[in-house]
Amino acid sequence: MDEKQTVLDAMRKAGEPVAAGKVAELTGLDRKVVDKAFAELKKEGAIVSPVRCKWTPA
Repeated sequence: MDEKQTVLDAMRKAGEPVAAGKVAELTGLDRKVVDKAFAELKKEGAIVSPVRCKWTPA
């Protein structure tokens, strides 16, 4: 499974808006990997930010 999918799954499981650091904690992925996945997911419109610095699946 690719990192983006892993990040999205972790965000869905969290059930609330989460920051990149929290996603890194939940997935065990490196923070840089999570940041890269976040950037790609934002571009695709797959995640949205309801609260500053926190993200949730669109």
